[in-house]
Amino acid sequence: MKIPDIHIPIVEIPTEKNVKLFMKREDLIHPYISGNKFWKLFWNVNQYLEHRPQNSFIITFGGAFSNHISAVAAFGNLYGVKTLGIIRGEELEQKWMHNPTLLSAKRNGMNLKFVTREDYRHKDKLTFFLQQEFPEALIIPEGGTNHSAVKGVKMMLNEHTKDFDYLCTAVGTGGTVAGIAEFCEYGQKVIGFKVVQDDSLENRISELTTKNNYHLIDASLGGYGKLNEENVRFINDFKAKYNIPLDPVYTGKMMQNVFEMINEGYFPEGSKILCFHTGGLQGIEGANMLLEKQNKTVIV
Repeated sequence: MKIPDIHIPIVEIPTEKNVKLFMKREDLIHPYISGNKFWKLFWNVNQYLEHRPQNSFIITFGGAFSNHISAVAAFGNLYGVKTLGIIRGEELEQKWMHNPTLLSAKRNGMNLKFVTREDYRHKDKLTFFLQQEFPEALIIPEGGTNHSAVKGVKMMLNEHTKDFDYLCTAVGTGGTVAGIAEFCEYGQKVIGFKVVQDDSLENRISELTTKNNYHLIDASLGGYGKLNEENVRFINDFKAKYNIPLDPVYTGKMMQNVFEMINEGYFPEGSKILCFHTGGLQGIEGANMLLEKQNKTVIV
């Protein structure tokens, strides 16, 4: 993977308060390997392929609508690398073709192996057996989060991000917030908006960064992938006002919380706030599929 020769825009989002809000459009970095997933894969795959394995093979983990699964499958297709996705939920084995994320992964050449939720909870054991079976394979954790991913997230920061007081990102498995916290400027405050209820998340992040300049806020709406009508309405209003699409699992929840915090006076007057758009727009199709089944408003 090469660093894309494109400019990632930072756009201002008007507010009614005396703070300045901006968004860095990491979702535009690549049409198929979106947002932070690009940077999480960057060092992982480059370090692996440098050793020129005879039969390059990448194995990773994810749920039914995983952005990471989608990104790894797209990478494999683009670079001619065999991929295998370990998917949570054995019930999906007979209906993956009706799931837009898994269907796209299959079309990109990824093989899918479905495991029970109980087995999936023990990913360390699964990883051990997979590495025994495929000793040459690169096995990437769920969400792409490991120390190589944190190193890649450093690339989301540059001279254009140095002057902000607050740096905001959605948090799933913790790699992105850890990378931003580790490599941001001294004095910058990092806020991570948790979209999953996971009691182990804080410990995992602390293992990935030496810094304590970050603060985590619950933005899960009750659990990973949970949606409500207010969040869908916010996402649709945001796109109508600013012409920026938000995904319902990560960036949509983060931005809704950021606006609420601005209105409540959380940020001191004159603050400059930068939010990272981490992509994941492929998840909109799957979310709309579930919303339509419930006869609810969809994301436009």
